[in-house]
Amino acid sequence: MEILIREIEVNDYPEVVSLWINVLGNHKVNLDNFSVTIEKMYKEGNYKTFVALFENKVVGFITTVQALSIGDEIGYIHIQGLAVQKEHQNNGVGTKLLRYVEDYSKRKGISSIILCSGFKRTDAHAFYEHNGYDKDSYCFDKCL
Repeated sequence: MEILIREIEVNDYPEVVSLWINVLGNHKVNLDNFSVTIEKMYKEGNYKTFVALFENKVVGFITTVQALSIGDEIGYIHIQGLAVQKEHQNNGVGTKLLRYVEDYSKRKGISSIILCSGFKRTDAHAFYEHNGYDKDSYCFDKCL
């Protein structure tokens, strides 16, 4: 299975929105608010979204932000979202997206990547652990 990974382009937005909704279950995302937000993220400069293409169709994505951290001048990469179409899961697409971000991070001199994953997403947890990620903390949030 030949997978190409590249930065997101405007014509990829509908497929990525579909993944946010159908794979990650985020029904707050729609094409309008996604387009506005991704353009703001692009202007900030420290956000990156990469898509995985199979036969020129988006089958997955990963979105990241380079965040600063006290005591670490370069900071770390925070994976904000990773999704692969259900029919392409377990074919190495997610692993290729992770490796792409890991290589990107190394080129920038970044040595740490973090991500959060919901308690109920046990398949995702197994995937991350299989790819060398350690379960070492909880993420907390609060809706205001």
